[in-house]
Amino acid sequence: MKYVAGRMASGLPAHVEEGDLISYGLLGLISAIGRFDLAREIKFETYAIPRIRGAIIDELRSLDWVPRSVRARAREIERASAKLEHRLQRAPTDEEMSAELEISVDDFQESLMQISNSTIAALDELWSVSDASGDQVSLLDTLHDPDAPDPERIVDATELKDRVADAIARLPEREKLVIALYYYENLTLREIGEVLGVTESRISQLHTKAVLRLRGHLGSDGER
Repeated sequence: MKYVAGRMASGLPAHVEEGDLISYGLLGLISAIGRFDLAREIKFETYAIPRIRGAIIDELRSLDWVPRSVRARAREIERASAKLEHRLQRAPTDEEMSAELEISVDDFQESLMQISNSTIAALDELWSVSDASGDQVSLLDTLHDPDAPDPERIVDATELKDRVADAIARLPEREKLVIALYYYENLTLREIGEVLGVTESRISQLHTKAVLRLRGHLGSDGER
C-alpha cells in the first residue's frame, strides 16, 4: 500500500496527502484479497498493485480535483500527437506539436508540466480493459486458470500486449528510455534525471509526453 501510494503521491499536487491515498487504496487491497487465485502462480503483490492503484484513481477522479482546462488540454495533445504521427510517420517534435496546437513552444511545455502535476494518467492504465459488466479489470485478469482455457481471452490479451508493445516501440528513444527506467527499473523521476543529466522537471515533461503519445496512438488504432 505504501509503495503504491508513495509512487503516485510523487506525481500529484502537494495538497494530496499520501495517507489519504493509502486509505483510498484499501478497497483495492480488499478486492485483491478476495479475488486472488493461488492457482495462477503469480505473486500476490503483482496481482494486488493494479487494484490498489485503480481504487486510488477511482477515488481521485470522483473528487474531480483536476481542472477541466487541464483535462481538455491533455486530450488536445493526445489527438494532435496521433494526427501528426500518422501524417509524418514519426514522433512529432515540440515545435511541430506547438504549431499544430497553435501555441508557443514555451506554452506547450508549460501545458505538459500542468498535466504532469495534476494528472493521474500513467502507463499502468493502458493495461486495463472493461469486462462484460463494465467493471475495470487488469491485464492479469485475462490470465485464466490452466484447467479452464479460454482461447478467445488469450487472443484478446495477446493483441493488447502487441498494441502496447508497438506503441512503445514507436516512441522517440529518449521517451522510450524514460518509460523503461520508470516502469521497469522503478527509478523515480529525480533518479532518471540524474541518469540522463537533465532536470526532474524535464523528465516529468518527457514522461507526460510519452504517456499522452501512447494513449493517442492506441486511441487512434481503436478508431480505425
